[in-house]
Amino acid sequence: MPKCRVFAIDHGLKEVVADGLYMKHMFGETISVAVVKFLEAAGTDLPAKSHSHGEEASQQFTGACSVFEGAGEAGDHEIIMEEGDALLIPAELMHYGSNRFGQARVSMRLNVVTPARQPFHSVWNIQLKSQVSCASAMMDEIRRLFLSLLQMAA
Repeated sequence: MPKCRVFAIDHGLKEVVADGLYMKHMFGETISVAVVKFLEAAGTDLPAKSHSHGEEASQQFTGACSVFEGAGEAGDHEIIMEEGDALLIPAELMHYGSNRFGQARVSMRLNVVTPARQPFHSVWNIQLKSQVSCASAMMDEIRRLFLSLLQMAA
């Protein structure tokens, strides 16, 4: 029987890049939900890479960011998201972003994508369904995949 699941926004995030990026994800049948939290200490050095996926709704909780429509070239259209703003990104639109950090030196947002982002969904299924004796090796692999996805997403 289906059940509701609670998703705390700034609790239980996993370190992807020390002092730079923390994330967590939850997956439904047709959507993925992610919190991405960038810290100014190392988050300003993370590269942005243009990418596309299903339709996305994004809300900026802390700090600010710019979302650029395009492939990462001069003249790409910039959309500025201030703290509290929300944005809808159409499915398959190439985009990338850059963060601006508030007084707390944080840029954090909630992203909801439909259909669920398959690379994230596959990692999540591996984590849930596998009984891995070496948790450290699995976390290293997940961290590597998230870094790879981050490079594609930025």
